[in-house]
Amino acid sequence: MSPSAPSVTATAFGPRLVEERGELSAAVTEALRSGRPPTYDPKALLGADPRGEDLQLALYLLYELHYRGFEGVDDAREWDPDLLRLRQALEGRFLHALRAELSRGPTSVEAAFAPLLAEPVDTSGSLSHYLETEGERWQLREYAALRSLYHLKEADPHLWVVPRLTGRAKAAMVAVEYDEFGAGRADRVHAELFARLMADLDLDTTYGRYLDRAPAPLLATVNLMSLFGLHRALRGALVGHFACVEVTSSPGSRRMAKAMRRCAAGPAAEHFYAEHVEADAVHEQVVRREVIGGLLTDEPSLEADVAFGCAATVFLEDRLTAHIRQAWNQGRSALRTPLPEP
Repeated sequence: MSPSAPSVTATAFGPRLVEERGELSAAVTEALRSGRPPTYDPKALLGADPRGEDLQLALYLLYELHYRGFEGVDDAREWDPDLLRLRQALEGRFLHALRAELSRGPTSVEAAFAPLLAEPVDTSGSLSHYLETEGERWQLREYAALRSLYHLKEADPHLWVVPRLTGRAKAAMVAVEYDEFGAGRADRVHAELFARLMADLDLDTTYGRYLDRAPAPLLATVNLMSLFGLHRALRGALVGHFACVEVTSSPGSRRMAKAMRRCAAGPAAEHFYAEHVEADAVHEQVVRREVIGGLLTDEPSLEADVAFGCAATVFLEDRLTAHIRQAWNQGRSALRTPLPEP
């Protein structure tokens, strides 16, 4: 190894690699285990379903190198050029598919956010409404296990946008993120609060524990944040995503807190969502007026990107909800493999 080469430091505390779901995810897992470049048939990439299990898992694994990495995998693989080339190809297919689906979507902030600012008359497609009134404890456990792939790193993807903002937008973004990270108190970091929710529901709180059980529709929602966060060119889309999350969080959290209370999930489970009701109602106003307002004052050309980020978030969340509701309506688990009984 040359003196200028990065040292080999294998991550000891990251999650374990999971089993592949096709040729592309197999290529990534083998490359990470062996330290060699990924090998795959280019036809597999061209023919991969951009929303399918194989591509979404491969993309998730590559993105995770920018978070905590994986147990036994050299930290230097984060910037491995062969892995980055594969990631670029995978995310290109993912992003192209999203833009195609939303080709007639909103192009203004007003059009993108107007439907989110009022409670829908038809709540049949709302997961939080269902859980509030009909959900059972086993369904709350499944929902928490799925959401743990994001909530155990809550707000981390959004921090990548901070150095790409200026003035009002940057100041407001940091103010909101400060709350997300516990306002200086480790015990109030939202990821820690979610871990306590999981403990109340008899779930394993280990970071990344439920990756192997998470289906593609869930992976896509987390991959979207990483995609937007890692690309400066998509900073407007990340702000749109963040704003969409904050706008919809407070009413949804109120319903989820009631669901946790009704099912006697536990005080920490209820507290996680209760914490978000008031805080995110304030955050919504700050994000819409200061983060989006400040960004578009500085860079008005990014309005369509902000709208796209919001629309893509809604689109993928609706797909995930449809997947979960279909499984539950059929009396089966929404996970790839059911959770063991507590």
